[in-house]
Amino acid sequence: MNAAMQTEKYDLAIIGAGPAGMMAALRASECGARVVLLEKKHMPGIKLLMTGKERCNITNDEADVRKFAGHYGKNGKFLLNALYHFGVKETIDFFHINGVKTKVERGGRIFPESDKAKDVHGLFLRLIKESGVTLIANCGIKKIAHKQNMIEKIILDNVEIRARNYLISTGGRSYPQTGSTGEGYKWAGQMGHTIVKPEPALTPILVKEQWVKELEGLSLKNVLISLYQNNKKQDERFGEALFTGFGMSGPVILDMSKHIGELLVDGPVDLFIDFKPALDFDMLDKRILRDLEAYKNKSMMNILPELLPKKLIPVVLKLTGIGPETKGHSITKEERKKLRALLKQFPLTIKSLLGFDKAIITTGGVSLKEVDPKTMRSRIINNLYFAGEVLDLDGPTGGYNLQVCWSTGYLAGESAAGKDT
Repeated sequence: MNAAMQTEKYDLAIIGAGPAGMMAALRASECGARVVLLEKKHMPGIKLLMTGKERCNITNDEADVRKFAGHYGKNGKFLLNALYHFGVKETIDFFHINGVKTKVERGGRIFPESDKAKDVHGLFLRLIKESGVTLIANCGIKKIAHKQNMIEKIILDNVEIRARNYLISTGGRSYPQTGSTGEGYKWAGQMGHTIVKPEPALTPILVKEQWVKELEGLSLKNVLISLYQNNKKQDERFGEALFTGFGMSGPVILDMSKHIGELLVDGPVDLFIDFKPALDFDMLDKRILRDLEAYKNKSMMNILPELLPKKLIPVVLKLTGIGPETKGHSITKEERKKLRALLKQFPLTIKSLLGFDKAIITTGGVSLKEVDPKTMRSRIINNLYFAGEVLDLDGPTGGYNLQVCWSTGYLAGESAAGKDT
């Protein structure tokens, strides 16, 4: 077996051909390095095809670099060097120069004009081919051989890859069907790196209430969602959300999910939806009274569409105990108070987060303390670099997580190629 083993030599060997790995390969090749890109699946960038509901939210139009970095929480400072080196402007320019025009949508989200993730994916496949990068797909890595503080080689089934430098860009553990199964954490750990426990992030939630199934597919806009634990408010966000057959999803829920996961460790978490955040309790009460008077001879099923989405009405009436055919003039003060309370504090009990299968990204990963933010080089293994989601770096929805891949991938590829940054 060993006698038949071929040896191939490169300047840089990249493990994982997701967005960070592909960007690193392109930049390293541009800098003159001979690059091999290793991918376990049949083709690179499968997860890229799924991003932004298959529209690919490339980045976010946030011009202030420090404000942009602030969206990643306490770990955001680590990203500053990469963002200054290859940030939002450079990312947009990269796509425009290479034929993918972009557009800005609400919340600063930037998408390809075509609304097709496959156009972004296709661009990278074309550039990888044109760059002269050696792509090896369908390859399983048997071992990364290292001695002391240097990687010596990567052993595949019938080939050993030797390189001057190596880069791990294997992603996290979210959407494992795309190839993100956490192997990068295992290899980094074997070489002495600390791995901050990976957890699902930007993930939908599961709730205890069974009737939520009746609301499946209902999209909510301009709502205020609050989290409570032990009767104390822990978080509050305004925006859009979505009911699913098992709980909730949508931008607000996804962005809160990391905090929800942290809270659930200490016990139950209650969620409340304010459907009318622009109105306080008194203003809402007057609005309900006005509608009841204006439509006093109509049934509640026909009055409430003035206040709520139709799909929500049967559930709200059931929870208040008001009969759907009850006329407006028959509503008691107590029933009106219950209705007002539900419109301002619609309660759900969070059971759990959904797992890595449904999570958009992973929180946790290779500890940032052990990676040089100026180069993305390991502080433990001299010829090892990291890029993308494998790092303990995650942000909210809106293009922030793909920007991590573009920025760290570009910087890591350039640094590993030996170019002075």
